[in-house]
Amino acid sequence: MTTWQGWQHFATTPPLTPPQPGDTPRSTEVRLAYHSAFVTVRTPAINTLATQVRTLMLLGRHQQTTARPSLIVTGPAAAGKTTALLEVGRTCHLAHTRKHPAPPGRAHQQTPVAYLLVPPGATAKTLATEFARYLSIPVTTRMTQTQITEAVCHTYTAAGVRLVLIDEIHRLNPRTTTGAEAADLLKDLTERIRATFVYTGIDVASTTLFAGVRGAQLAGRASLITCGPLPARQGNTRPFTDLVTDMENALDLPQHKTGTLPRHASYLHQRTAGCIGSLARLIRQAAITAICHGTERITKKTLEAIPLDHLAEEANRPRTHPSARTGRPRT
Repeated sequence: MTTWQGWQHFATTPPLTPPQPGDTPRSTEVRLAYHSAFVTVRTPAINTLATQVRTLMLLGRHQQTTARPSLIVTGPAAAGKTTALLEVGRTCHLAHTRKHPAPPGRAHQQTPVAYLLVPPGATAKTLATEFARYLSIPVTTRMTQTQITEAVCHTYTAAGVRLVLIDEIHRLNPRTTTGAEAADLLKDLTERIRATFVYTGIDVASTTLFAGVRGAQLAGRASLITCGPLPARQGNTRPFTDLVTDMENALDLPQHKTGTLPRHASYLHQRTAGCIGSLARLIRQAAITAICHGTERITKKTLEAIPLDHLAEEANRPRTHPSARTGRPRT
């Protein structure tokens, strides 16, 4: 999706939908593909991000002299940051193209959204090249960073880019010479491209991203949204159980008994540490296992047999007190 063609395909492809009562049963292969991709469940993080992005785009719409306010989505791995970013980007793309359809006789629509990744060890030139690659702007080895940046700013403005989504921002290290130059490039682009910039990264506040003068500039312009594990209980609500229920309702397993997964919400929360990515993987893999084994339902036994990502497994591993290993009494 880090090219316009790939993003266009993602944004305009109708999202997967759960089976509806009365639908013709889908084949095994179709159901396997469905659970492999699965649906995107609307989470609190997606709702919060959507509201903030819409507000910031309106806030910066007519701003001319300085960089527009931006947004950083942070949190641990597998917390659903990228999923939230992509879902909000898709919504923005579809809303803009509906409101501003291509003129008659012109097949190419405006390009409201750009999505790219910060490359490992990013320099100003490699980052500028990523911006260029998204819109297929020709770049040669002889071009300087300044030349690439000029082409990017001109083309993005002409294409009508209004929202720039930048993933893996934690890869940027302003304390190094190359990282500082890349941070300066981002600051330059936010001032020259009439778009709202939204970044995502792992535990950004604990990295060097906000260090030094350049980090202070970014921190002074960007709001921070933390996308963390879902709590089992929040006031009178149960956000994690609600998410489990929504995922269960999206399953395509004829023999699965509704209510099974919410009944095991406490176990699922402990198993996944509340991380949306780990939960989605567990349920998707359990569904695929149920289809392949012919049981067509998910039970706690099915869930227990599935190994999760290392991060989730480590979080769920019982902690042994040092005295238990050494035999010495606790003090």
